[in-house]
Amino acid sequence: MSRLLVVGASILQLPAILKAKEMGHYVAVADYDPEAVGIPYADEYYNASTIDIDAITDIARVFKPDGIMTLATDMPMRSVAKASELLGLKSISFDTAVRATDKYEMIRAFNECGVPAPWYFKIKTRGELLNIIEDLTFPCIMKPTDNAGSHGVVLVHNVDELMKNYEYSRNNSRNGCVIIEEYLKGDEVSVEVMVVNGNVHILQITDKITTGSPHFVEMGHTEPSRMSDNIQRQIKIVAENAVRAVCIDNGPSHVEMMVTERGPVMIELGARMGGDNITTHLVPLSTGIDMTEATINVALGGKPDLIPRCKKGSAIRYIEAPVGKIKSITGIGLAKSIPGVIQVSLTKNTGDYSTEISCSNDRIGFIISQGNDADEAASICESALKCIKIEIES
Repeated sequence: MSRLLVVGASILQLPAILKAKEMGHYVAVADYDPEAVGIPYADEYYNASTIDIDAITDIARVFKPDGIMTLATDMPMRSVAKASELLGLKSISFDTAVRATDKYEMIRAFNECGVPAPWYFKIKTRGELLNIIEDLTFPCIMKPTDNAGSHGVVLVHNVDELMKNYEYSRNNSRNGCVIIEEYLKGDEVSVEVMVVNGNVHILQITDKITTGSPHFVEMGHTEPSRMSDNIQRQIKIVAENAVRAVCIDNGPSHVEMMVTERGPVMIELGARMGGDNITTHLVPLSTGIDMTEATINVALGGKPDLIPRCKKGSAIRYIEAPVGKIKSITGIGLAKSIPGVIQVSLTKNTGDYSTEISCSNDRIGFIISQGNDADEAASICESALKCIKIEIES
């Protein structure tokens, strides 16, 4: 029985915990929250922050795992990488984990390796910001160098907006650094990747829907991509080169890019499985590839099964609501009854507050579907969305 340490026990890591147990592994989890939803499903629990590198490495020394992983979160990858290095386990290096979690180091690696990427400036103080204003082209994107889930991301159209929103981005940065970069116009996609001993496998391309300006929170995903074959070939080349630029040699990667007039251009990537149910649900539904199982196998030094078992469409759409205190939510049962609807989940309920969507935590729920192709899957999700009615207290 192999021993797996999952860094994190939140709803994001739950699919990995459940899958590892289903596969017959002995599973320990580490999380700062003793009430984390995944703890009851694991064999052992350790109380520690997922981004406390020293604490996670100490836990690894005590637990002696055969593999260490996380799912859908960026910064814990530094803990995973450091602990894996110290124990001689299969993982990315700590240096790679830094490049994959620091947007400045990442985009610098893209540029050094000739991967299409935006122009950029790294800023740590308001004084540095003032010094580069004349070099900026508006509109541009400002965001923390070390956060995810659209936290601190904002589109600014002029100097006034830049100065006004600087603290917003900086306050969402753990190290106080902000990156200002080119605003890319086009269609956003993500690429779901698995790297095994340096061999890059492209599993799926995902079309994205976001809220757009100013925060670009993701509100929907559809697989497979409906881009032309030629564009998809270009996307795959850029994704592979981006993964190699940051030196990911083992494990999953979630690669995000914008298809612009000049072709696909990188936004950023993560050295982990994608969130938003993309890799845990949409990839298996559209390809038959169990990416969670594959990631566990790679972490344990095994060989993942990356052979597609089907060619279907899958989609997820996030539920929107007016701003205010939620009085009632109806139509969930009706939405679930629609053929092709796989899951309907709420993250907020009656009595909670619905807010403007400025980051992924503000979304109140989602619908996942499967269809014969991407168009059908998207249509099923949209039909289910129309069934759900949310009333806000006046």
